[in-house]
Amino acid sequence: MTAETIYALGTPTPSRAHPGALSVIRFSGPRAPDALIFLTEPKAFERGHSARDPALPEPRRMVLRSLLDPLSGETIDRGLAVWFEAPHSETGEMMVELHLHGGRAVVGAALDAIGKLGFCRLAEPGEFTRRAFEHGKLDLTEAEAIADLVAAETAAQRRQALAQMEGALHRLYEDWRTVGLRALAHLEAAIDFPDEDLPSGLADEVRTGVSQLRDEIAGHLADRRGERLREGLSIAIIGPPNAGKSSLLNLLARRDAAIVSETAGTTRDVIEVHLDLGGWPVVLADTAGLRDSGDAIEQEGVRRARARAEAADLRLLVLDAAGDWQRQMQSITAATERWSPAHDIVVANKSDLASVDAVGVVALSASSGAGLPELLARLERSAEALMQEGAGAPPLTRARHREALQECQAALGRALVAPEVALAAEDLRLAMRAIGRITGTVRIDELLDVIFRDFCIGK
Repeated sequence: MTAETIYALGTPTPSRAHPGALSVIRFSGPRAPDALIFLTEPKAFERGHSARDPALPEPRRMVLRSLLDPLSGETIDRGLAVWFEAPHSETGEMMVELHLHGGRAVVGAALDAIGKLGFCRLAEPGEFTRRAFEHGKLDLTEAEAIADLVAAETAAQRRQALAQMEGALHRLYEDWRTVGLRALAHLEAAIDFPDEDLPSGLADEVRTGVSQLRDEIAGHLADRRGERLREGLSIAIIGPPNAGKSSLLNLLARRDAAIVSETAGTTRDVIEVHLDLGGWPVVLADTAGLRDSGDAIEQEGVRRARARAEAADLRLLVLDAAGDWQRQMQSITAATERWSPAHDIVVANKSDLASVDAVGVVALSASSGAGLPELLARLERSAEALMQEGAGAPPLTRARHREALQECQAALGRALVAPEVALAAEDLRLAMRAIGRITGTVRIDELLDVIFRDFCIGK
């Protein structure tokens, strides 16, 4: 529990180009109500009234107040004020919000006035959310979801962050921890009371429960939906030189992201563009043309192109419709280990120069845009299919979760083959600690610093 009262601007900092209609300043801490009184009541700061001053409005009720300089009494702005009594607030502490006009002069003067109070300090990035965690208002997965919701750029990212913020991952991980703790309790009973007549079949019951838990975690680790949504679905544009890969990237990005040239081998490195594809976040990568070359730099580009194709979630094979594209298609798809006819897409570009009549192949002219709607529809269907694989259980969303669950899974595996009950119990204890680190049940201050430091100031 902290005795400090913090404050921060909870809306974007206004600029000359974007002043904003409204700005919200938030306070949290034991003296937040004092700040409200001293900033809105004439002479209150000089009198030094406490938070129980009659001027304090009812909790959770917006009131119209003038914001004053606590020393000079000058009126800075006229806006709305509201306060929340602990523990019934976002942070679990006393909280105040000032809803003011969004001009630079108003916000600057308001922050200067708060600084004159002497008992408030500017919040660190993520400190409001960290205090909510400290007071049991949310766990670490829900805190991370708030950051994801703020950063969400697509509808799918928003929906995933909202589900996690509402506790979907928390419930899943806590259910697993409950199962593990129950198995651990049974093993501890066998250790502590070896002479007692414990129920028959207890060891088999523990083994079955631990095996099932390990299998469920393995399935969760195999589900990449959450990480794909946070980081973007990876789509690699591959194909031979001069097929129009860079032109297609520019067409999809709606800007000149890649250099287009008739000279073969122009693209040497991977060029990435982030897109919103029908509500799904996508990282589109243009790669070097796939061909044999004696140039060492181009050879490295081809190697990177093949590596990107294997690592991508989805591949977009672009071929020259005016050339021997069918033979090239067979050759490249056969050489691409992760090629999936169900998701990956073949594009016959330059269809304005030659007719294309093949089932499942998208005819496109990157120069004119003909065929683009069909390609976008195919891409959206493939992206949706990939994102919904294994839909049902909440997906894993962060590398931190993955690392902890892998550690948990390894410990469960050791527990299943442990030669002694005491060793199995210790491995189960380590497995439960690993899960507890995800939700914050096991407290590690360094971990908290890493999680909350990337938040914006007002959160």
